[in-house]
Amino acid sequence: MTNSIQYLTRPEGRIAFERTGEGPLIVCIPGMGDLRTSYRHTTPALVAAGFSVITMDLRGHGDSDKTFTNYGDAATSTDIIALLDFLNEDAIVVGNSMAAGAAVMAARASTHVRGNVLVGPFVRNPRGNLGWILNILLQPLWGRAVWMGYLPNLYAGTKPADQTEYLASVRQALRPGDAFHAFRLTTRADHAPAEAALTTKTPTLVVMGEKDPDFTDARAEAQWIATQTGGRTLMVPEAGHYPQSQRPEIVAPAIIEFARAQRG
Repeated sequence: MTNSIQYLTRPEGRIAFERTGEGPLIVCIPGMGDLRTSYRHTTPALVAAGFSVITMDLRGHGDSDKTFTNYGDAATSTDIIALLDFLNEDAIVVGNSMAAGAAVMAARASTHVRGNVLVGPFVRNPRGNLGWILNILLQPLWGRAVWMGYLPNLYAGTKPADQTEYLASVRQALRPGDAFHAFRLTTRADHAPAEAALTTKTPTLVVMGEKDPDFTDARAEAQWIATQTGGRTLMVPEAGHYPQSQRPEIVAPAIIEFARAQRG
């Protein structure tokens, strides 16, 4: 199956996704402010291993519509469930950052989720006043510049070879107006429902960059999540918040091994 943009119709708009390859399904979802092409360096290896891969834009991001009222973990989890129900297929769900929380919630509500790969996962609310700080920093007049200035820091460690071009595509996608407004609303996501869903014992692989700057202690956070889910961890050296594009030669084989194990 060749990759071309398809759309899942939801009550308030459409969710964009692409499907590549034939075989058991793996659904990959990026984090807030990012694009489905975050998995551009991981997808080819998954397809070559005999999997069908769907990469999906978050609502309000990329090629998805910007007409939604609600954004965040819970809203994204309903989009995952709706996609799998529409396809009537079981899948391994790979969620990066905020989308990891959405994957956890989807697994609790849908029997189509056979396992989760949580990459740089945000599955609980951070301590302190981060939400208030983000609201100030991401005001419409200057927020886009602030985010694009901060984003390269999340790629601590090894940089993708196409880093400059990719960040330019992210900047273009976060255009002023409806797209940036949707992004701002997504940053207000409440991760408490995802934390509550962690006790659902879905097979789980926690993938964490050793240099992920979003966590005070990335290893401790990964281990805590693995303990809550009954899963296991993979710490990725020389990687920050996006190991799927920074170290695909490590992440892709781990996803393949995990996905095959869930199929017995």
